[in-house]
Amino acid sequence: MRNGGQLLVQSLVALGARKGFGVPGESYLAVLDALHDTQGQLDFVLCRNEGGAAFMAAAYGKLTGQPGLCFVTRGPGVTNASIGIHTAMQDSAPMIIFVGQVGTDMKGREAFQEIDYRAVFGTMAKWAVEIDDADRIPEILARAWTTALTGRPGPVVVALPEDILSGVCMSEPLSGPARIAEPAPEPGALREALALLASAQRPAILLGGCNWNAAGKAALQAFAEASNIPVVAALRYQDMFDNHSPCYAGDLGLGLAAGVRKTMAEADVVLALNTRFGEISTEGYTLFQVPVPRQKIIHVHASAAEIGKIYIPALGIPAGPNAFAAALTPVRGDWADWRARARGDYEATFALPPQPSPVDMGLVTEHLREVLPEDVILTNGAGNFTVWPNKFFKFGPNARLLAPQSGAMGYGMPAAVAAKVAYPERTVVCFAGDGDFQMTCQELGTAMQAGAQPIVLILNNGTYGTIRAHQERHYPARVSGTDLHNPDFVMLAQAYGYHAERVARTEDFRAAFARARASRTGAVLDLDISPEALTPRQTLSQMRDAALAAKAGK
Repeated sequence: MRNGGQLLVQSLVALGARKGFGVPGESYLAVLDALHDTQGQLDFVLCRNEGGAAFMAAAYGKLTGQPGLCFVTRGPGVTNASIGIHTAMQDSAPMIIFVGQVGTDMKGREAFQEIDYRAVFGTMAKWAVEIDDADRIPEILARAWTTALTGRPGPVVVALPEDILSGVCMSEPLSGPARIAEPAPEPGALREALALLASAQRPAILLGGCNWNAAGKAALQAFAEASNIPVVAALRYQDMFDNHSPCYAGDLGLGLAAGVRKTMAEADVVLALNTRFGEISTEGYTLFQVPVPRQKIIHVHASAAEIGKIYIPALGIPAGPNAFAAALTPVRGDWADWRARARGDYEATFALPPQPSPVDMGLVTEHLREVLPEDVILTNGAGNFTVWPNKFFKFGPNARLLAPQSGAMGYGMPAAVAAKVAYPERTVVCFAGDGDFQMTCQELGTAMQAGAQPIVLILNNGTYGTIRAHQERHYPARVSGTDLHNPDFVMLAQAYGYHAERVARTEDFRAAFARARASRTGAVLDLDISPEALTPRQTLSQMRDAALAAKAGK
């Protein structure tokens, strides 16, 4: 016989789980006890805050394609973790969060830290469930695993009452995951999609989602290049297509470049593959008219619920991205000039003016493009600083970007830890604003304890930059609540055992970054990017487009 905690953990091992992130709590002691026996097989990564743990699980799921696991206690524990649940949902990342719950004999009394998880997370997660019978743990877990992975991937919340975990049960653990084939396109629909593309004057591909595999990405690239069709990525999914391809034409993200906007606005047929139509990637739902776009949209998604949710497509196809890409055959059209112009507009975005700060991030990012390995993993949270990893780095077929669709500050540091846990041999670089970093900087301790220390670049300008820019635009000369008085980040990082340096000049970055890469204990570089004479403060995209316009006028 075994108790519920042992049954849960043994079933997770059988499903293929290898890492879990969490903060301990008395509500799930039986699970922690069972994890004692799986060290080296299913490891528990001890985190410092449940928000950081949930970010790690969400990032792990996005990076590996397997559900990221998070273990937290009831009440305050899971409400802390809610930021990661929301992020996983908006990222369409597979994740399962296990939450301790009050005993079944205490339910409904507003017992200590009691929460109705179905009510709280029913609209935030893909599925929220509470197990009320220990012998049903394998059944519910199998469904949670499948739900997290299939259709539109996302987070599942599983509540575990204390007495269910400690009680004896008769059920056997799961023997393995269900094998579910990715849905393939119906042949007639595929032919219609190809015919629509062939009839276009200016076709384009808009891709997104995190459940691609290498074969699917290669098949889509081969199709786009053989057909001369430009490819644009949805917000923070530019790592799903080789940015060095002559077909790659940029991303529909924050700080949207004028050339990318022009490409999508002028396209007459858009193959929207594996993407949901979010606010950012549609410029507030203005790039495509709601509900019937001017462009003919072919919307392909594994979840039929995403098709027609906002836009009425010319053709909707329920199919997985890899199966659909594998089924594509090249279409022929006179699109070479169209594709070349879209690519040229993307390449032009790298023509930056000097940045008005002691450390010029344009030159820093140029150096990183030269020296980082092809399988680097970049992470970031939220803020104006994210334009550097999101806009000015070129992701090859093996590089990855972990960045939140939800725009959550503090995501980058935990995501970098998760990446090093998943792939300890790979170079992981976190971009963090000074405000963003302080949301989750305590996870430096998690990284130290787990031996999973990344390189962290703190872009330090002493302000909540995004909010400050909006503030100065809408309420000029009335700055309020956005200036930051920061600690000594170098001393803080050194206290956690990291190599750390303050970089005050652009010319000092190259040597400092070399030392950071050589460090065996991770590194934190505090970069001085305090602005000089920007009144009102301009966004980077405004500076870039102004510089390009001036250059074109000469």
